[in-house]
Amino acid sequence: MKTLAVIIFLLTYILLIALPNYRAYIALLSALIFVFTGILPMNKVFSTVDWNVILMIAGTMGIVSLFIESKMPALLADIILEKMPNVKWAIISLSLFAGIISAFVDNVATVLMVAPVALDIAKKLKISPVNSIIAIAVASNLQGAATLVGDTTSILLGGFANLNFLDFFFFKGKPGLFWVVQAGALASTFVLMYLFRGEKQPINKTERTKVHDYFPSFLLILMIVLLIVASFLPNMPSTINGIICVALFIVGIVKDIFTRKNTTVALNAVKEIDYFTILLLTGLFIVIGGITEAGVINDISKLFVKLSKDNLFVIYTLIVWASVLFSAFIDNIPYVATMLPVTASIASLLNIDPYILYFGLLTGATLGGNMTPIGASANIAALGILRKDGYEVSAKQFMKIGVPFTLAAVTVGYVMIWLIWA
Repeated sequence: MKTLAVIIFLLTYILLIALPNYRAYIALLSALIFVFTGILPMNKVFSTVDWNVILMIAGTMGIVSLFIESKMPALLADIILEKMPNVKWAIISLSLFAGIISAFVDNVATVLMVAPVALDIAKKLKISPVNSIIAIAVASNLQGAATLVGDTTSILLGGFANLNFLDFFFFKGKPGLFWVVQAGALASTFVLMYLFRGEKQPINKTERTKVHDYFPSFLLILMIVLLIVASFLPNMPSTINGIICVALFIVGIVKDIFTRKNTTVALNAVKEIDYFTILLLTGLFIVIGGITEAGVINDISKLFVKLSKDNLFVIYTLIVWASVLFSAFIDNIPYVATMLPVTASIASLLNIDPYILYFGLLTGATLGGNMTPIGASANIAALGILRKDGYEVSAKQFMKIGVPFTLAAVTVGYVMIWLIWA
């Protein structure tokens, strides 16, 4: 059964990379195979799907649709265009802007908010938006590990290790993950500057777009505030972030219907939700649940201990770089959820403080997803936005930016965590 699970899993990811236009159907078909072969019991299918992520994606896509309709992204694009001398600095500024937002909001939500700005800039300059949106996605993934509310993996770590919001900034009198991520962001920004060094097209100033409805912008700000507040409240349901996003979207729809006296914008907002992406992620969650149930991930985890021969540096190195490798192809949410108890067990066996392994795991798993287009939910969402605008992005095209960006950020984080926490 375990061998069959490995074969199905490998075939699934080969097809996901080879046939990007059919990813959702491939993931769902693979999920059905895992269920019908009995690898994943029927009674565990529902629980393997991270409904918090699914609801958050649906809610934020809806809110962002209203945000776009309000013309606010166009105004933001105009403001950025006014400040930047050329396309290179416009792309870098957008990626840094996305990173700042992503430190406090889920990276998928960040991509859904910032990508429309990049699309608008590209349309104004009549250039492809592909590279700028890829840069936004990878920057969002990077900063997702900076705070407790930045990414689902951070939320998983906070719950498992009992860390609060401020622990990500300073923990036990030492710099926390926030500062490690900022150092990685600095290194990766230099990578972006090199990659986009040839994008020197001048940006001409244009008349600023006028925004007539600020309520969607208010909804976005309120979403950020509520997501942060929810991180401090005890005994919240596991889907609280998703509930917040969907509830605010519903508020936006209701308000729009009553003020405009028609349902056109509301219906368009519902239609703008990327159901292809949602189906893809749902299928991937079930696939990962299947290989977890089969014991494949657990066996890989045990291999860490065997290979390390009780050497902390070797174990730490294995956890960081193996996490980078696996998260490039496996969604990092179920991976982190599986590996957290493994790292705790390793720390207990070695009688060491587990936090160096926790932080190494989060750094490798969160940033590792930047290497491939299917390694992180934000990447999938970004490619979904591009697909809707008529741009199909190959794995090679994505990795041309994702791989050097990831290697720069992870290497800096890997060294810093060891120096601070070893």
